[in-house]
Amino acid sequence: MTTTRHRLAAAALAAALTLTLAGCANDQTSGPAVASSSATAEATATHNDADAAFAQMMIVHHEGALEMAELAQSAAQSPDVVALAERISAAQGPEIDLMTGWLEAWGEPGPDAMGHGGMDHGGMDMDGMDQAGAMGALEQLSGQEFDRRFLELMTAHHEGAIEMAESEIEHGANPDALALARTVIDAQTAEIAEMANLLAAL
Repeated sequence: MTTTRHRLAAAALAAALTLTLAGCANDQTSGPAVASSSATAEATATHNDADAAFAQMMIVHHEGALEMAELAQSAAQSPDVVALAERISAAQGPEIDLMTGWLEAWGEPGPDAMGHGGMDHGGMDMDGMDQAGAMGALEQLSGQEFDRRFLELMTAHHEGAIEMAESEIEHGANPDALALARTVIDAQTAEIAEMANLLAAL
């Protein structure tokens, strides 16, 4: 008897949970959450020009960060700098996939089709250098000199990403894109502080 009651209670709880989850999935006014790499129904349903521009430009910007981080993983002297570069790659690679999925779901062109490839990886300036100039400078350095310049340039790069994310929060409409913008601000603000500490220790 007790077992039967438990089974009925469990079944009722499972049914209630299913209804609750279904309601959350359909409620686009609930708190935003960063989606998986596949585009969500939420991402498909609502977006504006600011969301599309944010995704297009942030993809290019992230690609620039990945290029610098991959170089640092093999060229940096400090284990802490190598670890930072690895974390940047691990975070921003999936975010590129995520935003690419959004653009496809929204029917918006990717950054290559928009001609953003030549716009200095998000239109940002790193101590007076574009992406090609920054990479060229880093490739000429080694040891502690490399570590210092990488941290300086990546700090400037992160500051550019934060500006783009702040613009998205002000002008965007898509819940997933807004959530990613907040994630970028939080994560990269923390990494800027970390890089300041690493620079001070060099």
